[in-house]
Amino acid sequence: MFDWLQHFADWLIYTVFNVGQETHLGTALNFFVYDTLKILILLFFVVFIMGIVNAYFPVERLKNYLNKKKLYGLEYFFSSVFGAITPFCSCSSVPLFIGFVQGGIPLGVTFSFLITSPLVNEVAVAMFLGMFGIKATLIYAVSGIILGTIGGWLLGKFNLEPLLSDWVKKILENKMQHGKFEEVKQTFYQRLPEISRGAWDIVKGVLLYVVIGIAIGAAMHGYVPENFFNTYLGGGQWWTVPLAVLVAVPMYANAAGIVPIIQVFVAKGVPLGTAIAFMMATVGLSIPEATLLKKVMSLKLIAIFFGIVTLCIMISGYLFNLIL
Repeated sequence: MFDWLQHFADWLIYTVFNVGQETHLGTALNFFVYDTLKILILLFFVVFIMGIVNAYFPVERLKNYLNKKKLYGLEYFFSSVFGAITPFCSCSSVPLFIGFVQGGIPLGVTFSFLITSPLVNEVAVAMFLGMFGIKATLIYAVSGIILGTIGGWLLGKFNLEPLLSDWVKKILENKMQHGKFEEVKQTFYQRLPEISRGAWDIVKGVLLYVVIGIAIGAAMHGYVPENFFNTYLGGGQWWTVPLAVLVAVPMYANAAGIVPIIQVFVAKGVPLGTAIAFMMATVGLSIPEATLLKKVMSLKLIAIFFGIVTLCIMISGYLFNLIL
């Protein structure tokens, strides 16, 4: 889908600027250009689509449905499954998070999506199947969905809405003040300019966070050596899983991009459960993601979110090492 962007990044960095393709700087710059353009395009597109949904879809009815007790927590599972079938990385999931909150979806349910979306996607599943077999693939996919379901449910019990950022609260207040917008009889083309302006305003609001976050990730991607992880994660000691999660946080990659590295880890003696914990932490607990989330959450809420997800990932890593 974004092959043309990769070709453009290759041309710009390796041909126009003549930076060596095999150098750390070349790798980092290529990653930065590609991911910045990709995420900004996705950001506008997703927020634009959510603007259309907010204009036409009866989100208040959906909100009431998701809040019904008869669902017995299935709303978290459905949101987690939706996150698994959407091909977004952690940073690309943030626009949908904003759209869900803006649409009145319960925060815990929204967190279920935000947790699972970067962890599980169809490309990573296909690669996992080819590299590790069906058993490991099923455990990886199902555990990602369960992780999102449990994590979202736990976060939903904390009543964390007051810890959203002032920027998001202002969006929600403006939505409440203009709540009758849906009742106005307008054609799609009449609403299109307002929807486009709203999408662009959100993009401008998070633009600096996107650039800073991807720059951090690009530096890590280009300069952190693979051998570092193979050296310190190769044993089966109890502390290797927490260490894998800890060292993964500064990294930034989507699940599909990290799977080949995981294969190298396993081939060099890193237990598969420890490697999967590293992968999940890389795509679900990255510093670039935290930088983006700072626009929509307070530091306290980010810490709570990362704490719950970290705990779930470490438990999963230990279970994987016992099962696989």
